[in-house]
Amino acid sequence: MDAARPDESPEAQENLTGAKGLPERPALDRDALSSVEFLSAHGISQLQVVDTTGSTNADLLRAVTVEPKAWQDLAVLTAEHQTAARGRLDRIWEAPARSSVLVSIVLRPVNADGRPLPTQTYSWLSLLAALALRDALLETAGLRAELKWPNDVLVRGKKIAGILAQLGPMGDGSVPPVILGTGLNVTLTEPELPVPTATSVQLERAGTVDRTALLKSYLSRFCTLYRSFCNADGDPTAGLAGGPSLHKRVEAVMVTLGQQVRAHLPGDHEITGHASRLDDSGSLLVVDASAHEHVVTAGDVVHLRPWSPPGASTESGNA
Repeated sequence: MDAARPDESPEAQENLTGAKGLPERPALDRDALSSVEFLSAHGISQLQVVDTTGSTNADLLRAVTVEPKAWQDLAVLTAEHQTAARGRLDRIWEAPARSSVLVSIVLRPVNADGRPLPTQTYSWLSLLAALALRDALLETAGLRAELKWPNDVLVRGKKIAGILAQLGPMGDGSVPPVILGTGLNVTLTEPELPVPTATSVQLERAGTVDRTALLKSYLSRFCTLYRSFCNADGDPTAGLAGGPSLHKRVEAVMVTLGQQVRAHLPGDHEITGHASRLDDSGSLLVVDASAHEHVVTAGDVVHLRPWSPPGASTESGNA
């Protein structure tokens, strides 16, 4: 990865042993993450851990451009610290070193016969990742999480993780890659949270704050769901990994559905109404007061927030 080598300088590695009243923040267990047994069991082509970088997503986008054949499907890059992480719409954020799970994955989706998935199915990949992380939090840390459309994972209504999917270059004639990034707040304290509406695994009194265990759990669940999704040709209505479809699984844990919402779109446009369901492309369908159904895509929405009509009671928790 010489052309995309992250900055591994140690300046950001502070407060890693519980100093100044902060929680202990041990390093990831690199041996456990890179073991042949773990990687082969889940089809992970490679897994690299770096101390610090600007953004794991940016690193992989650069890597698949410069060395596309060196970064195959399910190649993983994780960092102890990011200095210029980006979320949706280029929002920048930074968390203390070793306080989060910060991981990006190269995806080159093909079915069991090697046929590339239609690119219109790619919109489901971030939802699939959010579902995998939700399952990992429940089974590994005992936390009950929900999904907020389009790309957030919530606990008790507060954001604990975000997902960002970015399309890579398509110039070499291979399967267009997707770089899928995930950031999970693990040991952030309240003063360290980026916004008051965020939370962390530790603040939720979870059963574990072991980042290695959380990362392995997430990757194992993601790989299982992803391979099943690919083998179904990216059909979100097909049964997935021996159970319900991706569409049904996501809708079942999506707190957005059933809410009155206000969708802010580019150009100061707004749509307000009832968030009714997801369509087959993973877009959110919002029914306004005139019973007109609007399709809101993840790529278009700037903000999506709960909304109550003027004079309506806010006691329902939707406000």
